[in-house]
Order: sequence, then structure tokens, then C-alpha cells
Amino acid sequence: MSHQHAHSQPHAPLDIPRPNADYDAVIVGGGAAGLSGALALARARRRVLVVDSGDPRNAAAHAVHNFLTRDGTPPSELYAAGRAEVAGYGGETIEGRVASVRAWGEEAIGFVVGVEAESGSREVTTRRLLVATGASDALPDVPGLRERWGRDVVHCPYCHGYEVADRRIVVVGTSPMAGHAGLLWRQWSQSVTLLVDPAVAEAGLPDPHEGERLEAMGVVLDEGRVVEVLVEDDAVTGVRLDDDRVVEADIVVWQAEVLARSEVLEHLGIAAVPMEVAGARIASQVPVTPPAGATSVPGVFAAGNVAEPMAQVVHAAAAGTWAGAMINADLVREDADRAVAASRAEFFEQPAWEERYGQRDNVWSGKVNAVLATEAVDLVPGRALDIGSGEGGDALWLAEHGWEVTGCEFSSTGRARAAAEADSRGLTDRVEWRAVDVREFSAEGEAWDLVTCHFLHLPDGGMLDVTRRLAEAVAPGGTLLVVGHHPDMMKGPRGRHAHTAEQLGPVLTSGEWAEEWSVTTETRARTALARDGSGEEMTFLDAVLIARRAG
Repeated sequence: MSHQHAHSQPHAPLDIPRPNADYDAVIVGGGAAGLSGALALARARRRVLVVDSGDPRNAAAHAVHNFLTRDGTPPSELYAAGRAEVAGYGGETIEGRVASVRAWGEEAIGFVVGVEAESGSREVTTRRLLVATGASDALPDVPGLRERWGRDVVHCPYCHGYEVADRRIVVVGTSPMAGHAGLLWRQWSQSVTLLVDPAVAEAGLPDPHEGERLEAMGVVLDEGRVVEVLVEDDAVTGVRLDDDRVVEADIVVWQAEVLARSEVLEHLGIAAVPMEVAGARIASQVPVTPPAGATSVPGVFAAGNVAEPMAQVVHAAAAGTWAGAMINADLVREDADRAVAASRAEFFEQPAWEERYGQRDNVWSGKVNAVLATEAVDLVPGRALDIGSGEGGDALWLAEHGWEVTGCEFSSTGRARAAAEADSRGLTDRVEWRAVDVREFSAEGEAWDLVTCHFLHLPDGGMLDVTRRLAEAVAPGGTLLVVGHHPDMMKGPRGRHAHTAEQLGPVLTSGEWAEEWSVTTETRARTALARDGSGEEMTFLDAVLIARRAG
């Protein structure tokens, strides 16, 4: 079985709750960076779309170099192979252009991407965006320059040096990097002339020390502005200067300004910034955080020449792979957070409790909780507030012991069962039932002599806020009783939501309330039948906070 055939059928997507987007990532640009990012994402089993305009910066070059195992490969062949590899893992590639991008969705990061292709225009939604649109070389309107670009007018010694070795090379120095370029190209030829543009020379470049280096290495240093690249029989023969002198050459090196193709990013308010050397702009680039390639807009990444103008093909490919991996990691975190939210909704939200109550006639025993029976029996009955009253066990016990009770429960099923039980026991006139989510409870000026809350566990420290809310409802001289399962008793993922009484105590003993409360915190053991129906007795640990408010 060939390697290509082994992965030609993409895997089914993982069963993870995700936003209803068309793609996990849309990649703008099908060069080395874009395809490498797409490959990393497709191998991570992500839904990927590459939109490529088909005009890479190196289209005029004969071959890609310094790319291990791919040295000498024509750019068109390299990108065709890359598209095939991406397709082998289920990724899509279309030829077209991205005409618009805008934010999409409220609950998570996402974008609407407008795509124009030969087949027509359409909009797709994506969770993340990788822009790998590359850069363009800003060539002046010099006759012969554009026609020979990428052939015998070149810019990068590492891309073209070996192929033009030992030929007559003229380096046109139009930037502060002129001296550096002249020295570099001397590595490939003994016949190197550095033509320094007058504007660069006026800035004092190359400086005397660099000029001495050039002279010592045999580089001919001259000054002049090139006005024409001379071509004869489909080959460069030299350059003409503005004083009509001709400098003979086989190869012309032109230091063009490299401009980031940032139009797509500009739709999102991301602008390219200048890259300067000695105060002169030599390129523009989109700022990113290396190595991830994250831009200033969450969910938008950039890789390749659009972010790093001097990157060669192999560097761009590496940056694309990094960006793809970071996008996947970003999505993994978002998927995990969504899974956590879904899991919490199954336990902490009102619909889940309606479903839980609906599965059984009685979820709870109907008996009073042990700590409440112990602590309230000696209190003088008054007004009591039972938060999270469930099916009414604690509230009805309090009512039977002379209390006027307010039972708060967000499940309508729980309240209905509690009300029915109150009616059967003749306690209807002593208990009021309210639909309240404890996380949003507010006393709103009311006060109770006893406020009690049993076995409520909330994530992210939510019980600290609940304890504060309940304390505000306690009348002067009243009592607050908060009881939870001790963390040592809570197994599995929900155990991390349990709390000790000592964790809740500082809500009352610090800050503006410090003088108002007398607080006791403890871990209290009790025995009860195991919840698995085995009939065995078990020891349970309760986290107990008892707080008395000054009268």
C-alpha cells in the first residue's frame, strides 16, 4: 500500500462540540507557508480550505533552493505537490481570491470570508484565519528590469548565487544594505561591482570601514543611478546609468523594497508596518508573535513573507507549519472549554435538573439534612430562607418546627414536588416557594433569621459569591449555615468544584464585615447509607460553615 493511498481518505471528525462553521481554518495563500499550515491542520483532522490566487512571489524563478530534499524544484511543481498532500488528508484548495473578511459569531472567535473564484462568489465561515499571502517586490519603472526579474535580474544570493556563480555581477545598491549585499555576492563571483545609488551615498553608506572591506575583497565600488537594464539576445548585458555610462554585467542584483500583501488583513484592521535599516524603509511586514504567528486580532494568524519579508521558501514553510500547529492548539483549547461548558450545563444548569428530576419520582430522601437538624433545633423560630430547596426536605422540616420558610429552587419540578408535599402535610401556609437561581439571588432588602444552603457546589469559586449573597440576607442576630460535601468525599471531575468551609470563611471575616460575624468552620463526619443502593453504611465528610451575625 502506498503512503499516498494510506491517508487518501480523511478520518471522520472527532465528536466534540464545535461552532457550526464551514471550516476550522481558512488559509489565504497557497505558497509554502499556506500549504504547510494547511498540511499541519489537515493532519490534525481539521476542516481546512486554502484559497490561492495563483501568483506567488517566486513564480518567475526557475527553481526553489536551500529546501532540503526539494532543492532545484520549480516553484509550480513544489506547490502542486503541496496541494496534493493537503488534499490527501482531506483539505480543500481552490483558485481564487479573498475579497472580504469580517468577524462572525458571538460565543466564539470566527470569521466570514468572501471568496471570488471562476465558479462564482460565495461566503464561508471559519473558526480561524491564516493569512499567507506573501509579499511583492516593489520594482521601479526601469526599462528591462521587470522583464528580466527572477531570471538574470535577481535579489537573493542564497536563492540564486550558486546558479550565477563566476559571472559578471552588478549589485545595484538602493538601500542601506548595499555594502552588505556587495560583500555577500563576492562569495559567488570574483567579478562584483557595487553601484551605490546617489541617495544612499549621500547618507554616507557604505561607511569607510565597510568600504575598506569591499576594497579588500576586490569588489569594485562605484556610484550611479541605473536608468535601464540592457538586454541583448534574451540576456542581460549590463546597466545604463543616468550619466549615460554603461556598466557591463551578466547578472544584475536589485535591492527591491519587499511589500507585504496585507490587503486581506486590512479588512480586520491589521496594518503592515515598515521594516527599516538605518532609518530607511526596506520592507513592510505584518507584526506577529513568533513562533505562533498570532496577529493583534484573536483568531487571525500570519506566516511567510507577509510577516517576515526576508524569509526563504524553507523558512516560510516552517513558519506555516508552526502557525498551523498553533491554530490547532488554539482550537483544542476552545473545544475543551466548550466541552467543559457543555459538561457543566449537564450538572449546574436548570434544564439538566429538570431532566434529572423527571427521571425519578423522588431524587432525594425527603429527610432533613443532619447538620441543619443539629444546628437549628435550639434556635428561636423566625423567618428562614432555604436556598436550593430541591424537593423541600429541609424547608418542610423547618416549617414543622415553627419557622416561616422561603424555599428557593430553580427547578419547577422540584418546586412542584415540594409544594405538593407541603400541602399533604398541612404546611402550605408556612412555606413560600420561589423560582430563584442561587447564582443570581439578591435579598433586595429582605432579611431572614436563618439562611441555609446545603450541598450546593459551583465551579470557578462560585460558592464564594453565593456565600456573600446569602450573608446579605441574614438579619441582625441571625444565622448563616452553609454545608457542602468536603472535597475528600467528591470523586471524579466534580470533586474540583467542592469547597472546604475554611475557603468560604474569609468572605465574612475580612473586609467591611469583619466585625459583624462570629464564624465557625469545621469538617464534620456523619454516617449514612451508601448512595449506590447497596444498603451499606458509609462515613461522609461535610464542610460546615456556621456564622452568627451581630444583633
